Amino acid sequence: MAHMNEAEVMKTCGEQGIRQMVAAFYEKIWDDPLIGPMYPEDDRAGSEERLAEFLLFRLGASTRYLETRGNPRLRMRHVTFKIGIAERDRWLELMTCAMVETGIPAAAREFLDPFFAQVADFMRNQGDG
Repeated sequence: MAHMNEAEVMKTCGEQGIRQMVAAFYEKIWDDPLIGPMYPEDDRAGSEERLAEFLLFRLGASTRYLETRGNPRLRMRHVTFKIGIAERDRWLELMTCAMVETGIPAAAREFLDPFFAQVADFMRNQGDG
């Protein structure tokens, strides 16, 4: 079977599926001792909404993210946080758990797994040591 593209992932998951996955991800984030503290306690809904809107933008389903936030500039927006291998790996672990928990289909995961791995690795701003 051919790999899915962004449009096929959206057709398979739908906006609701992406939002449910993000909500499940954030349910795990808030209590996580390693990366939970990076997320503002007073902006939980905002954090969740921004990730959902970014993913919907990146998957070609919506331009709301661009309209409200402009260029993603992910590294710049996260530069104040120390993100090393452990943080990257935990973020991916929690996102993977959220995809499993919300039943993201295997075919969509073939696109999303490497996408999330690439984004998480791109966010690293700390060396290996």
